[in-house]
Amino acid sequence: MDNKRIPILNNLLSQIEENIPHKEQKKPSISKTNVGWQLDHTLKVINGVCGIMIKTNPNKYKKDFNMIRTVLFPLCYIPRGKARAPKMVLPPDIILEEDLLNQLQKARNHITKVKPLPQKSHFKHHVFGMLTKQQTLRFLEIHTKHHLKIVNDILKH
Repeated sequence: MDNKRIPILNNLLSQIEENIPHKEQKKPSISKTNVGWQLDHTLKVINGVCGIMIKTNPNKYKKDFNMIRTVLFPLCYIPRGKARAPKMVLPPDIILEEDLLNQLQKARNHITKVKPLPQKSHFKHHVFGMLTKQQTLRFLEIHTKHHLKIVNDILKH
């Protein structure tokens, strides 16, 4: 099941790459932040989450029920403006194209490393709870689509 998520995530990474040239674009009616912030944050999340999942011990996975996850994951939806990003995934004040490209390459490498991991490789999300590999890849898809939609809305004229 997660094997279909890998190409989806790679496609989303390509969309991030296509938007890097527009990193300075901003539309305050859509977001207080610019395109570069959205891209940088998304890449930090992908790299952080994958890095954690790669290091987890699958034997320590504990299944849990999470109502918010049960509702939002099938909808592929995260409401705007309802959550605050943890400090570790906040972009710097100045976002350089070179930094975005480096993070993008790192994200592609992480996705490749995640593919062969066991299903009980996991990530614990502060809202969605304990996520299996499949659920983690779904979260990354939903989260990335959420921020790319904001980028697309900023870029609409």
